[in-house]
Amino acid sequence: MIIAFSVTPLGAGVDVGRAVAEAVRIVRASGLPNRTDAMFTTIEGEWDEVMAVVKAATDIILAIAPRCSLVLKADIRPGVTDAMTSKVETVERYLAEE
Repeated sequence: MIIAFSVTPLGAGVDVGRAVAEAVRIVRASGLPNRTDAMFTTIEGEWDEVMAVVKAATDIILAIAPRCSLVLKADIRPGVTDAMTSKVETVERYLAEE
């Protein structure tokens, strides 16, 4: 399963970078494959593993701010691994054909 998610502290001021960094630190410490970009962090693993990381990332935001916004998108495909990389490689292969 791949999950793209974003946690945003609300009610803690305009600069949310430090709080978001704490959430990303939790994701990276999980040991699961992950990527972070300007809008989302993507993580890949089994349902319980991934959801535990999302919960921990949400909890750290709530330790910093009185409210947390969570956006989550999931690709649930049992038996598939390394989809985070292979999906991008497939698109790049098609782009290279032009």
